[in-house]
Amino acid sequence: MSLSPTTTIQATPDELVGRVFDAMVQTLELFCLYVGDQLGFYQALHDRGPATSAELAARAGTNERATREWLEQQATAGFLACANPEQDAAGRRYALPDGYAAVLVDRDSPSIATPMAQITAGTVAPLRQLLTAFRTGGGVPYADYGHDLHAGQAGMTRPLFVHQLAQEWIPAMPEIDARLRSDPPARVADIGMGQGWSSIALARGYPKIAVDGFDLDAASVAAAQRNGREAGMADRVHFQVRDAGDPALAGRYDLALAVECVHDMADPVSVLRSMRRLVGPGGTVLIIDERVPDAFAPNGDAVERLMYGFSVLHCLPVGMAGQPSAGTGAVMRRPTFRRYAAEAGFQAVDELPIANDFYRFYRLTA
Repeated sequence: MSLSPTTTIQATPDELVGRVFDAMVQTLELFCLYVGDQLGFYQALHDRGPATSAELAARAGTNERATREWLEQQATAGFLACANPEQDAAGRRYALPDGYAAVLVDRDSPSIATPMAQITAGTVAPLRQLLTAFRTGGGVPYADYGHDLHAGQAGMTRPLFVHQLAQEWIPAMPEIDARLRSDPPARVADIGMGQGWSSIALARGYPKIAVDGFDLDAASVAAAQRNGREAGMADRVHFQVRDAGDPALAGRYDLALAVECVHDMADPVSVLRSMRRLVGPGGTVLIIDERVPDAFAPNGDAVERLMYGFSVLHCLPVGMAGQPSAGTGAVMRRPTFRRYAAEAGFQAVDELPIANDFYRFYRLTA
């Protein structure tokens, strides 16, 4: 049976043009938000109050004319308020509206949005390499996505770790929560920890534990070490460029976790097998990864569209950079993950009863 071209179409051609136009406007606004975040404009308006273009340029160390154009764009888009729009360009004063600091300035706020702009900038940074990868069947190494991808991803997950990791996610495993609070002090392995915010949040939430973070990206480990020192956690949180499959690490940990990274790995089964060895027989591994439907269907919801966008532009290319590759991508459906866990030798795979629009929480028993 052949499918009509209209079977999976939701919009008329004219409506589709409108959708693409809206996406273009919103994309341009997203990158203007990136400019304001990276140049410290939002922070300066929050710290020192309303400003003219000359005043904000002086605070941020930027060019007045360029700063003025950005301010006008931000007011036109509704991100900033302008108290006196009737004044000439030099006299207009701009302000961060009440409540917007939680969205544009406070890095620990659950509402922080600026990392969305930064991770998007990083995701599209190696577009020419991505096209080559599509043509050749290769990939794009994680390091080639650069600082914006790494910092943007860390910025998006940081508030979740600060407010939910030790308060909600780990307590969903009561005996693990109790072990992390008890003596002798427990040890936790954080695999693919990126810039280290998950490890830092665990150490803050459980003052007795020691956390070892492992990642193969040297730039991420350096950033994590800096973040750990600035958080005052360097005595209990240690970050290393090291393969978690190192036999010397076997059986040393009371818990091993990996947050939103298994789907990026060329050989997820090998990584899961290494994590099983870290905790030893009967030990617990926690995998937090994307919540997507169990089967493909056209016209997905916003979350699945988001996951596929990241998968095409980043997650699958990163996984394909190492060969041979499982070629998983961000849309790692539940049956796929369960197969990986079984192949890695786990006795059981359970899903924790945690409500979350973006993540599933898999508890694996070694």
